[in-house]
Amino acid sequence: MDILLPPDLSGQRQPLRNSIRHLTVIGANGAGKTRFSNYMAASLGKYAFRLSALKAIYAAGEPENTPGTTDALYLRARQTPGFLTNGATTPFERLMALLLNEEITALVDFKVAQMDVAAGRRKKAEVPVTRLDTVIASWQDIFPENQILRQGGRLMFSRDGQEDTYSQVRLSAGEKAVLYYFGAVLYAPADGVVFIDSPEMFLHPSIHQRFWDTMESLRPDCRFIYTTHDLDFTATRQRNGLLWVRGYNSAGEGWDYTILPRGEGITDEIYLAIVGSRKPVLFIEGDASHSIDAKLYPLVFRNFTVKSLGSCDKVIESTRAFNDLKGFHHLDSRGIVDRDRRDDGEVAYLRGKNIFVPEVAEIENILMLEEVVRTVAAENGRDENKVFRSVKHSIIGMFHHDLRSQAMLHTRHRIKRLMERRVDGKFPNINAFERHLAGLAEELNPRGLYEKLCREFSGYVASEDYASVLKVYNQKAMLPGSNVSQLCGLTGSKDSYIDAIITILRRDTASSRRIVAAITRCFGLS
Repeated sequence: MDILLPPDLSGQRQPLRNSIRHLTVIGANGAGKTRFSNYMAASLGKYAFRLSALKAIYAAGEPENTPGTTDALYLRARQTPGFLTNGATTPFERLMALLLNEEITALVDFKVAQMDVAAGRRKKAEVPVTRLDTVIASWQDIFPENQILRQGGRLMFSRDGQEDTYSQVRLSAGEKAVLYYFGAVLYAPADGVVFIDSPEMFLHPSIHQRFWDTMESLRPDCRFIYTTHDLDFTATRQRNGLLWVRGYNSAGEGWDYTILPRGEGITDEIYLAIVGSRKPVLFIEGDASHSIDAKLYPLVFRNFTVKSLGSCDKVIESTRAFNDLKGFHHLDSRGIVDRDRRDDGEVAYLRGKNIFVPEVAEIENILMLEEVVRTVAAENGRDENKVFRSVKHSIIGMFHHDLRSQAMLHTRHRIKRLMERRVDGKFPNINAFERHLAGLAEELNPRGLYEKLCREFSGYVASEDYASVLKVYNQKAMLPGSNVSQLCGLTGSKDSYIDAIITILRRDTASSRRIVAAITRCFGLS
């Protein structure tokens, strides 16, 4: 069956390729994605089947005869003889009634068939496999410690290790949602299109992958179209088509949307980071949950959507790839990487590629900027001049102690970069390559570079050049080693100092603006 997408801003309706069996429609709140899906469903007529766990569990009242819903099926079943009860008040309860009605009808038919076998009117009676059998098996696969029991014409539930049973009323919203989806999808029309609104609702992210894979496998004849703004859910549907709704023009009744391209050198995860935001994107290093980068940068660069990517290489590559696709998404992107041991030439190259590089070695050094230390001290009622003098003295002392090892690390980095540049050239033959490398060892002169760096670093110590020390000193133990937390009147752990900075930045005060200004200056942005 061909599916036409809703009209775009030009009024054209494009076909959805048959190869896209499952489609996730994603967009910001208010972008028009639900209206987009509803338009598709309405245009499909009897082939559309709509599911929403939120409405099913909480929309109490009389059933609505909306085509393509379980309520419509319930009303139709009420018109024929059967075993439906009158007490179902929500779509979820009415679905359970439909399943039980079919179960009881099938058992009665089986009993009649057995009587025919006994009377010789037929040879065999098969035990029926009902939709309820499929639902129970699928539900217990998702919740292996739970059991569904048939008792007295109704469903009862129990948990392993507990003797008591309970009705569906005591199920959690997540358990009800799984039960509802497994049951409802079995009533979808053959070769139909199942529309699921807010599929992430009530479900823990840990079960998304397995649950929706099982759900789709129950109806391989159907196509599934999900409408969501949840990134955890969308990340589990990697094989789906992914359609981004950016906006809706009510006057022209058209949508600004596109199907996201695959294999363009940038991952779906990164695309999804910008869905729901019209702000430029800032890719950063570190883990999204635990790194200092992820805690600090969203509070400093508030005009950006900040996305953690892990390694510096991934930040650099993603920024490049994202900007290469600017014609698709219309958003700018930037990256932030630590300076580490990069020289001025490397830093200038990265900044030319939209990568912010600070004037300090790494993220911990940003927290030790003079204005940051002074602000935290003042916020806690300490003499900021006295606190900073002590911190400065400690860090310069630490750097003096580590001077030769730091010079060695910088030497290794620069020699490695120089060798890479020399080896990466193009050569017509091996003889030319050998001639090119013949004087490499003498040109590299690692000892000369090392001694030069030692002299530079010794000059920073002698002149107490705190800013230059922060620029070249990679030392994760800087925060605890400088005793900055205690000096600022905080507890002894480095986390208390970091938390104090984050707390200040969350407020709009003179202190927060002072820290933001110091950090943005460190990136050469103010």
